[in-house]
Amino acid sequence: MTMMTPQPLDQQEDEEMLVPHSDLVEGPQPLVEGPQPMEVAPGDNDNAGSVENQANEEPQASRYTWTIENFSRLNMKKLYSDVFTVGGYKWRVLIFPKGNNVDYLSMYLDVADSATLPYGWSRYAQFSLAIVNQMHNKLTVKKDTQHQFNQRESDWGFTSFMPLSDLYDPNKGYLMNDTCIVEADVAVRKVIDYWAYDSKKETGYVGLKNQGATCYMNSLLQTLYHIPYFRKAVYHMPTTENDIPTGSIPLALQSLFYKLQYNDTSVATKELTKSFGWDTYDSFMQHDVQELNRVLCEKLEDKMKGTVVEGTIQKLFEGHHMNYIECINVDFKSTRKESFYDLQLDVKGCKDVYASFDKYVEVERLEGDNKYHAEEHGLQDAKKGVLFIDFPPVLQLQLKRFEYDFMRDTMVKINDRYEFPLELDLDRDNGKYLSPDADRSVRNLYTLHSVLVHSGGVHGGHYYAFIRPTLTDQWYKFDDERVTKEDVKRALEEQYGGEEELPQTNPGYNNSPFKFTKYSNAYMLVYIRVSDKEKIICDVDEKDIAEHLRIRLKKEQEEKEDKRRYKAQAHLYTIIKVARDEDLREQIGKDIYFDLVDHDKVRNFRIQKQMPFNLFKEEVAKELGIPVQFQRFWIWAKRQNHTYRPNRPLTTQEEAQTVGTLREVSNKAHNAELKLFLEVERGPDLQLVPPPEKIKEDILLFFKLYDPHKEELRYVGRLFVKSNGKPIEILTKLNELAGFAPDQEIELFEEIKFELSVMCERLDIRASFRFSQIEDGDIICFQKSPPPETDVQVRFPDVPSYLEYVKNRQIVHFRALERPKEDEFCLELAKNHTYDDVVERVAQHLSLDDPSKIRLTPHNCYSQQPKPNPIKYRSVDHLIDMLIHYNQISDILYYEVLDIPLPELQCLKTLKVAFHHATKDEATILNIRLPKPSTVGDVLNEIKTKVELSQPNAELRLLEVFYHKIYKIFPTHEKIENINDQYWTLRAEEIPEEEKNLGQNNRLIHVYHFTKETAQNQVQVQNFGEPFFLVIHEGETLAEVKARIQKKLQVPDEEFSKWKFAFLSLGRPEYLEDSDIVSTRFQRRDVYGAWEQYLGLEHSDTTPKRSYNASQNRHTFEKPVKIYN
Repeated sequence: MTMMTPQPLDQQEDEEMLVPHSDLVEGPQPLVEGPQPMEVAPGDNDNAGSVENQANEEPQASRYTWTIENFSRLNMKKLYSDVFTVGGYKWRVLIFPKGNNVDYLSMYLDVADSATLPYGWSRYAQFSLAIVNQMHNKLTVKKDTQHQFNQRESDWGFTSFMPLSDLYDPNKGYLMNDTCIVEADVAVRKVIDYWAYDSKKETGYVGLKNQGATCYMNSLLQTLYHIPYFRKAVYHMPTTENDIPTGSIPLALQSLFYKLQYNDTSVATKELTKSFGWDTYDSFMQHDVQELNRVLCEKLEDKMKGTVVEGTIQKLFEGHHMNYIECINVDFKSTRKESFYDLQLDVKGCKDVYASFDKYVEVERLEGDNKYHAEEHGLQDAKKGVLFIDFPPVLQLQLKRFEYDFMRDTMVKINDRYEFPLELDLDRDNGKYLSPDADRSVRNLYTLHSVLVHSGGVHGGHYYAFIRPTLTDQWYKFDDERVTKEDVKRALEEQYGGEEELPQTNPGYNNSPFKFTKYSNAYMLVYIRVSDKEKIICDVDEKDIAEHLRIRLKKEQEEKEDKRRYKAQAHLYTIIKVARDEDLREQIGKDIYFDLVDHDKVRNFRIQKQMPFNLFKEEVAKELGIPVQFQRFWIWAKRQNHTYRPNRPLTTQEEAQTVGTLREVSNKAHNAELKLFLEVERGPDLQLVPPPEKIKEDILLFFKLYDPHKEELRYVGRLFVKSNGKPIEILTKLNELAGFAPDQEIELFEEIKFELSVMCERLDIRASFRFSQIEDGDIICFQKSPPPETDVQVRFPDVPSYLEYVKNRQIVHFRALERPKEDEFCLELAKNHTYDDVVERVAQHLSLDDPSKIRLTPHNCYSQQPKPNPIKYRSVDHLIDMLIHYNQISDILYYEVLDIPLPELQCLKTLKVAFHHATKDEATILNIRLPKPSTVGDVLNEIKTKVELSQPNAELRLLEVFYHKIYKIFPTHEKIENINDQYWTLRAEEIPEEEKNLGQNNRLIHVYHFTKETAQNQVQVQNFGEPFFLVIHEGETLAEVKARIQKKLQVPDEEFSKWKFAFLSLGRPEYLEDSDIVSTRFQRRDVYGAWEQYLGLEHSDTTPKRSYNASQNRHTFEKPVKIYN
């Protein structure tokens, strides 16, 4: 299964999403490429046999019912059911009662024992999850999917299962006596173990590696590769040895195809995607196969111009059709010839490919209001249509599995059954698809070459391809890295879509059959014309490949083999990292400041573990030019305070041991490296001299020099001192190392540790080293003693203050909150800066007098967006607390400049209110800011000062609107502190005069707009638009009410005539006739808040979506496919 990191998903859709194992609210929500059927085996699978045999096993299925009492009182974030067993496996249901960071119930199927299963386990299941409607069973919400469960994805299901507003509504029937009933139908199918599967050995073909969400690209590339004529043309595109694959699409594609042809293992696509100009993020964005196919072919067509293969794309894929309009009553015909590289065929309402072609050439009548203007003939009845002039040798059919649903205002996937033949005859019925200009001598009989499959939903899924490369009866499935042999039934019939029925196998359970929608279905078909078969399925061998490309790729292969060998022999070798004085001089003050060296940047030796250490010294002599007698090696040791220092020199006995034995002595970790310090001494003439004999009293110290004026720290050398000696005795020597005058006064500090905090203490120059607990490997920092009085100011006057600065310094990129993608400015701050320090520096940079008007918002490292909540005034102690996001440290903060100080703002409550004027269409969005103890009455008074009223004495009310229903009219005395405008829309409006004085026989009813849609074979009501109240009078007919509603909403007669009116209770419409008395349908009581009964206006939703509606999730968008190079 393909998965990727952070990309926003539109979680309003019912798509399969991996639930993160952590409870992190702002953690990464991995993007998932949808359910992937039946390819990877369970970890304990011991079945043998062919792929076909395994795949055709009857699944084991059963139903589990989970009754959850006191549901509304659950206060945990997530809840697991008891464990149940299906197909020999343990499962459980996982729910998030208040939603997994969405306003929906979130529900998943979870592998109960995933934490204890062996490495490489996997299992495949088709399953449905349902929330039972305990009042009307047909209103039960049920969703089904399929998934290959494994270590990375041990839970799968629906983040947006059903709206919380529906679930918790006591009148909807999902909670009865505060009890919720969950049903899980699970069908398990055991399949083959692919962990040790060798695609090349089993099939002769290799797969493509997935970079994160590139399965859509992999399936297309495999299809194009297996059109040999296309592959040969790619090989013949001119490239040179100076080209770089990551910068040349032709060379990258040649390289990819060569590896697919000659490699023994799966092939990476990173070179190709880099040649497209894509960064890593593009590789984690799932795109559309059809779009990529067009963009790639256009790009290749352009690159082939002026070369020997110019025109190949057109020769293979280009066909032509004729658009015509022909008048019926006069002799006039208009035609236009157009080319196509692929054809978009309707799936909805078509049972097969032929039905789609019939629809494609269907004649449309232009008559009545839609007559055709035929130049000098004026408006005429006409017929309009499309006919084909010629079809290409390779016919690409894109099946329209995704369509825009105008009723739901969203994209949906069409999973209907749709058949396609192995042989496609486009000359059928006397060539009814062909234009009069078509060449009838060309036989348009096609054979199926490949089927690209999409498995999943509209916002995520997985792609793979069934291909028969040589057009024989043997099909192959190309699923990223895996290639398997398949039969024609798997490639055709099982990709038609529709529903699959699975029988119950467990006695004692509900024995009704399970019906599952097949989310895996054909998405693109490639047919090859039979008469062109020999030309297109041609031989492609090494002579078609440029010599420079063969040499380059063989060299790559050899390097890869060397790496593989290196890895295979790694257990025989150890890495020895040798640090020297030169490394310390190079790194200290540049790459590092604490300790002595970064071992990753020193000289490495890869040495056989069996080599005696004395022989290794000879290797060092050869490599570094330091004879053996001048070498002395020290072992590094990690101290308890987390510093890493040279600890002691190797003994003669140790140097006689093997490298492997010595490494084990120095570090018990299995794959640890051996880290050494090479001590080399030089005499006054800088000639090498043997290292001095070291006795117990000798201590090896390392020295760093600090210059406060330059703010510079550097390594100046090392010395042996006597443990009973005193620092005062070596001051002259230290001045010499620093290049100071012999009598320069200096101060000494011991660098003790830097994790978790810096510890650097002044060293008493008159106390012995032993008294100061100085030992081998310790670091002494020194600097000139500052003069008693000086006008020169330095930021960090001594070593401890400088090291504290280095440890805590942090460059922070500040962005304006309203422009969250652009860095405005950077400031160098310290991680231990207080809240006040940070806002003062920001205010100073912005030339703002009052730092308390700065409000900061932290950064979400996963979404690369501001976190939803700003930092409260002085609510964090230090800058580091603002930057830390789970286990990551960000370097971004967002800022706002407020009009009042933040402490004052925090004492106020800000409400976002949409004010609806009595006579104007558009709502005015108001931000009302009042002290927290204020009431709704105060809010309404504030609104009056900000808007234009229809009359000075107009009374206002505040409503709570959620999902296009009015849930509450706020009493004027209600405190505003607990009103939540984040999820509900707050609407203010004038109270109409007729509502103020309701007579005894009048009723105030709710009126909502709605549409009906079919989901899960059930008709469901969807509300939309602005809800409103309406006064109805005793004895008033629907016809009279309609007239008032039309006048109120100002709907034109033609449109209003299409509207239907219904009384709705608990979501069930009961349609009304014009003569019906409306008031008899509504209860004789005050219905404020009784949103379960309303007058429904059924019509299509053409209203623009208002941005203020807080209950609408922000819709994501998919970036178009672009190839930049």
